[in-house]
Amino acid sequence: MGKRHLPEIANPEARWPVLVAILGVGGILVALPHSLVLGPKWLLPAVVAALLVPTTLAHRAGLHEVDRRLGYAISGVVTFALVASLVLLILRLPEKAESPRELLRAATLLWVTNILVFAIWYWRLDAGGPHHRESRDAHTAGAFFFPQMMDGAPVEQPENWSPRFVDYLFLAFNTSTAFSPTDTAVLSRWAKVLCMLQALISLSIVAILASRAVGML
Repeated sequence: MGKRHLPEIANPEARWPVLVAILGVGGILVALPHSLVLGPKWLLPAVVAALLVPTTLAHRAGLHEVDRRLGYAISGVVTFALVASLVLLILRLPEKAESPRELLRAATLLWVTNILVFAIWYWRLDAGGPHHRESRDAHTAGAFFFPQMMDGAPVEQPENWSPRFVDYLFLAFNTSTAFSPTDTAVLSRWAKVLCMLQALISLSIVAILASRAVGML
């Protein structure tokens, strides 16, 4: 877990969009009703904050292996919180404890959380992670085949193109909305499993929870 000596990066990717996404996930899950949050509401923000501080410091210090491992821990925590809230909501459906309006609100919050959580996973895992992607001249291989990777793609400086967090956010949004990655091909097995899991969670939220809430109006 020492310092990884990667080549000098001419145009490093900004980390603030990922930081905003992680904070957004924490804020959204805290906004859920108490009955849909595992443990006290302050627990998740406290754990995320406790991991974010050393992760940011490790990134600034160039300790990329430490940064990577802490990043996995953060993603694991928010993913567990998302799944736990979804399970709690499904278990409470027969009780009809929440009003239709509360069900719709909870379903919407979980759907948005699903997009952010998996966008972070895709960004963190594709082609060895952000540090490895930045160390290459161009993004020519990875778990996802983006349209910009095609020969003759209409993109500025295609020889230097590399996906940013917004590309993975777009991928996650399409997977949650259309239940497929649309314009981006999924190449590796782990990425296919993640896309299937994200689509399954989205289907559960949209087709089961939201429709049930609408039917109760």
